[in-house]
Amino acid sequence: MKKLILPLLLIAMVSCNKSGGDSSVFYSEDSQPSVRYEFGLPIDSFRVDTSSIRSGETLGGILNRHGATAKQIAQITTLDRSVFDVRSIRPGKEYYCLYQKDSLGTDVLHYFVYKENVRVAHVIHLHDSLHVERCEKPVCTQERRAEVVINSSLWAAMTNNDLPVELALELSDIYAWTIDFFGLQKGDSIRVYYEEQFVDDARIGIGKIFACDFYHANKWQKAYWFDSSDLPTPPEKPIRGYFDEKGNSLRKAFLKAPLNYKRISSRFTYARRHPIFKTVRPHTGVDYAAPAGTPVVSIGDGVVIQKGYKGGGGHTVKIRHNSTYTTAYLHLSKYGKDIAVGKHVSQGQVIGYVGSTGNSTGPHLDFRVWKGGTPIDPLKMVSPPVEPIPDNLRPAFDSICQGYEMGARR
Repeated sequence: MKKLILPLLLIAMVSCNKSGGDSSVFYSEDSQPSVRYEFGLPIDSFRVDTSSIRSGETLGGILNRHGATAKQIAQITTLDRSVFDVRSIRPGKEYYCLYQKDSLGTDVLHYFVYKENVRVAHVIHLHDSLHVERCEKPVCTQERRAEVVINSSLWAAMTNNDLPVELALELSDIYAWTIDFFGLQKGDSIRVYYEEQFVDDARIGIGKIFACDFYHANKWQKAYWFDSSDLPTPPEKPIRGYFDEKGNSLRKAFLKAPLNYKRISSRFTYARRHPIFKTVRPHTGVDYAAPAGTPVVSIGDGVVIQKGYKGGGGHTVKIRHNSTYTTAYLHLSKYGKDIAVGKHVSQGQVIGYVGSTGNSTGPHLDFRVWKGGTPIDPLKMVSPPVEPIPDNLRPAFDSICQGYEMGARR
């Protein structure tokens, strides 16, 4: 299939998410187009001083410098801390002071606005009754379609095409069971339909990835988001996740690799010359070279059946996944939190960290897999998929797939 670099395309509608907590006040900034609002305040009606919190400053000191009365400053300590803890202000954070003139022409401080981030601010009302509000701007979403060619890495492909870097992280999660992201080749490509999130005109991240198609190893690998709870009549057992065009889950029983590694330094073989003992002996695992301290995760759900120092293997964790598969992780520097024999671990859970304990010439992970008690090559292991889309939901799923194939909105 021909691969193209396409500009970022807006494919559907813009919507604003206005969900917030009980202590939050939401303001629609475009409710009065002729008036410029900021966190619900018509700021063109005020003189506005903008500054940033300095190191060591207190809210009382800031308010004193900007003209608050001694009584107002004393009352600051009575504000509801569940809405805004005045002790939580941090150096570098932006704030506004809003003034209006009184009958004598003197500027009077009416509002202090502490900007927590681009979306959230705490507004202290100093005029009339003193109180505080947590204000949130609405998040607007735009559905987009993009396609890029990878020349070095997925991360670079996103940044070089002015796409959100969060896309690289999400795509890595979606394809974690089917694509080895350390084996990407120049010329691989990705097309993706996703939501982009904005506050005002500032891009703040991405929402859901609806569909994507990854070209790697001379084939396209499709992924479609399906959530049965969105259906008019949801099934009793929810189905949620990413599936290929045949309805098979992209999530597999095992991850492709137990860590982010630099390179494979030694492969599965029954005739390897040992780097320390200089003798030829079996090496029924794969050595992943990685910096010391790199997190090592369990490739699948299972139960810890061994944890401890095991001679040449150093600090080792062994996990039984089911009646067929068992894995082991050798030469660890230390173990993950709460890892103990008999404990259940989840796929992707950190079970240890790369080290060089035991018979080792440098930091690496020796990763081993047994199938039915027999060692197998981890790089050739075929991972069974999770349950596919059931037959009764295939029409709904196929409709979603066809919509994206035609370039239409879901």
